[in-house]
Amino acid sequence: MSTLALGRPIPDSVHAVSMSLPRWQDVVGYEEKTPAVIRQITSGYPRFIFHPLVQQMAQQLGGLPFPSARVAQMAAEFVRRAGAPATVTPQHAVVTDDAGNLALKAFWQHTGLIVSSRRAEAFLAGRADAAPVHPSLRRQLAKFYDCAEGDVFLQPTGMAAQFAALRAVLARSPGRPTVQLGFPYVDTLKLQEKFGPGTTLLHNLATIENDLHELIHRQPVAACFGEIPGNPLLGSADFSRITPLLHEHGVPLVADDVVATPFNVDLRAHADFIATSLTKYLVGTGDVMGGALICNPRSPFYRELHAFAKAQHEELLWGEDALVLERQVHGFPERMRRHNANGLLIAERLRQHPAVEHVWYPKWEFAAAYEAVRHATGGYGSLITFLPRNAEKTSPQIYDRLDFYKGPSLGTVFTLACPFTLLAHYTELDWAESCGVSRHLIRLSIGLEDPENLWQRLDAALQS
Repeated sequence: MSTLALGRPIPDSVHAVSMSLPRWQDVVGYEEKTPAVIRQITSGYPRFIFHPLVQQMAQQLGGLPFPSARVAQMAAEFVRRAGAPATVTPQHAVVTDDAGNLALKAFWQHTGLIVSSRRAEAFLAGRADAAPVHPSLRRQLAKFYDCAEGDVFLQPTGMAAQFAALRAVLARSPGRPTVQLGFPYVDTLKLQEKFGPGTTLLHNLATIENDLHELIHRQPVAACFGEIPGNPLLGSADFSRITPLLHEHGVPLVADDVVATPFNVDLRAHADFIATSLTKYLVGTGDVMGGALICNPRSPFYRELHAFAKAQHEELLWGEDALVLERQVHGFPERMRRHNANGLLIAERLRQHPAVEHVWYPKWEFAAAYEAVRHATGGYGSLITFLPRNAEKTSPQIYDRLDFYKGPSLGTVFTLACPFTLLAHYTELDWAESCGVSRHLIRLSIGLEDPENLWQRLDAALQS
């Protein structure tokens, strides 16, 4: 393959959720809004960049569209709390001024309650939604999570699933703060900071049990949020040791299994909610957004959490998106087996490479915590993060030489690379490094290509 030009959609689809950032300097230019870079980028990850079809829909409606009247009102209230005016049109668009647009975009990004490109396309074409396939999609997900269909609450994005969990736990424990276990995906923390009464980040996995014990005895907590494994350092808090403490104090655990997937880990004995993204491994194609909140029927808090989730739920996943998701989810288990095999092969070889200083992969990062929840037949996934030797100098060179697709997202059938810390934490790089997350990291989401060919291309990029 050859590296795609700057700004090209990945994959080559009008509904692609990633875009090409082929050089390290392109990523810097994207983050710094350099005109020469921004001019080339017409679409990207839909929570961060308004899709061209959504922009056209917004122009027709005179404001940013949202998927329901309730969501539009929530967005408008968020803008007003930021000190800007906001009104809602009859077609669920929010109208504000230049000052309010920043808050409006933050709501769109952090909550994930967005209008998808397919929904915008249908609106512009005057087309009604597709026949609903939501029950079939829920049935498939219920099998993966060993729960009833009614325990699966479909969402327009993975972040919307996190937001649904946050709203439910705050409805159960109003005014109580939340806790983030381990260094999180950026928007998971932002969501708790901006839409809750406060949160505490416990980023040090080596001391997290003691840190949590002290905190939970010091103040009441609404819930703990944790990823299995974390992104990008791929370590995990030990849920098997933490859950008894949480349940003793009546605190639910909201687990994010996006990186591991339900194929690899079994969270039934630990998580009260599981908030997941369907956009990643479960669909694999990188051309549709979706999420799901799973209410674990084995949770001691099941009845009340399920009641809060159900009371707040709206069916906002667009039917045409659900159709794509439902079709792709059928092949998820077999794809995940191959992702596991390819990921392990590349991770093990990277670990032995003389140009690499460190490799982060769930098999080695806080391995006991991952093994405590790993299915007997599950693997370690295909997300790998590595730090080259002399990284300040070599990381940009290696990234530029990589003959892979390069852009945001993960879990696709094709390999994706990105300098994760730059993309996720560009305005807070010093803070990220204080949490042990280097600005020079390169993250790989290994796809289903021939693994020997993948290794040859990666090895070539690592050669000085």
